[in-house]
Amino acid sequence: MVKHIFVTGGVVSSLGKGLTSAALGMILERRGLKVSLQKLDPYINVDPGTMSPYQHGEVYVTDDGAETDLDLGHYERYTHAVLTKSSNYTTGKIYSSVIAKERRGDYLGRTVQVIPHITDAIKEAIHDGAPDDVDVAITEIGGTVGDIESLPFLEAVRQFALEAPQGDCLFVHVTLLPYLRASGELKTKPTQQSVGKLREIGIQPDILVCRTEVAMTREMGQKISLFCNVRPECVIQERDVEFSIYELPVDLVDAGLDRLIAARLGLDITNATDLSDWKEMLERIRTTKQRCEIAVVGKYIQLHDAYKSIYESLDHGGIASNCEVVLRKVSAEDVHVKGTKILEGADGILVPGGFGERGLEGKIDAITYARENNIPFFGICLGMQCAVIEYARNVLGFEGAHTAEHSPHTPHPVIALMPDQENVDDMGGTMRLGAYDCTLVEGSLAHQLYGKTQISERHRHRFEFNDDYHEAFENSAMRLSGHNEGRGLVEIVEIPDHPFFMGVQFHPEFKSKPLKPHPIFAGFVAAALAHAQGNGAPKAKKESIA
Repeated sequence: MVKHIFVTGGVVSSLGKGLTSAALGMILERRGLKVSLQKLDPYINVDPGTMSPYQHGEVYVTDDGAETDLDLGHYERYTHAVLTKSSNYTTGKIYSSVIAKERRGDYLGRTVQVIPHITDAIKEAIHDGAPDDVDVAITEIGGTVGDIESLPFLEAVRQFALEAPQGDCLFVHVTLLPYLRASGELKTKPTQQSVGKLREIGIQPDILVCRTEVAMTREMGQKISLFCNVRPECVIQERDVEFSIYELPVDLVDAGLDRLIAARLGLDITNATDLSDWKEMLERIRTTKQRCEIAVVGKYIQLHDAYKSIYESLDHGGIASNCEVVLRKVSAEDVHVKGTKILEGADGILVPGGFGERGLEGKIDAITYARENNIPFFGICLGMQCAVIEYARNVLGFEGAHTAEHSPHTPHPVIALMPDQENVDDMGGTMRLGAYDCTLVEGSLAHQLYGKTQISERHRHRFEFNDDYHEAFENSAMRLSGHNEGRGLVEIVEIPDHPFFMGVQFHPEFKSKPLKPHPIFAGFVAAALAHAQGNGAPKAKKESIA
């Protein structure tokens, strides 16, 4: 039987439930268990695919093409869990399935209600996200206890635990201990009220994870235990980490959370949780004296979560090169208005993906600056398309070259709509999504970095390199070094006679892990470090990812 852990949150949002859930998954994997992870989101959107990054942060894409919450990125970076479309359910997705059944007549004329029909659908979703071959399924409930939106989900997991065999379900509640600097005190009342609200719903948390910026005293833990009806040893402190979010699993193991969960769920508790390689990685991060500065030129740089996986992947590249990556977040609009002078001093320039015309010319200006000044450049999705536009305009002499997405009457649409997207009207879930194969040209930089010619990467786009211009680019210094052979699509462009210049149509940031950095990010950061040290481009290391 699969054991289930439900992670809830109280007091405020953005407490780190996703990171805590991911760290729990990693801890259990290190005890030899197989885990699955799932996020239940209370918003009514069917998925975050049509939401603005300012509203939701990045959209994370799985191999099977699901557009999901960014917390799934944490799950994959920390664990080996296989995430699918069943790993993220929203209120909209649940209600859509129930309404579709009602329209088909599946309910045989009965009145369709939140209980039992919506809650039953949520319980089915939980089962779908927990394959039979896993030992422990971790389900994070989005939102905050007390929000009206999350009530059906909390009611569903209450029922789920009641129906499961005794001892097969565990509730972990993440809550806040606010620190009042004026009085120098930590306050427990918000935690007490949050747990009280959860108990009113019918859920008694087994473990409390208390977020705090200062140390919690023993007396405070006992007070929380007494008022929240949770045993003292099950009140876990989760302090703000000092220098890296990857400290969290180590801190939770030090607090004994792994042993508590194993004991409560009847799991094997004889083996210690082995985090030796993880601790070695953290020590390298802590002690490195090398650094390079990378400018990320984007549209949504005001919100860190908009490019969350990219920033994490740059850190992973830094781990591979034993250096600290210093981020310089640059608005693409500022580059176009103020000029490329604001990029001076950067050791590498990354242009991420995105949608919309705003900031496009600034991204192109930044790419020109990187190409002409031999600064390592990496373009992702729209960043790759901008690199193609820049090269067509400024090297191949195609005046007015542009993307048909924003300039339908351009004389040179070097980026064009994919044929199978021409009659698509709905915006949600209709792009080219998920993992697709790519064949690399032997001897190319991409081939050197991956160490193989066949790769698979995740996509999220409607527009592509226009194959009508294939010959013009092939006859130039730019190399079209990666193709999807089944559809003849260009996936990677690069300039060999440059310290590092690469654009990719896919999203490699979704397949990078701290102990297994993505080879392109590792190569890009190595090139940026070489630029910082004035050594020129290093030889590419042969690395590969699953």
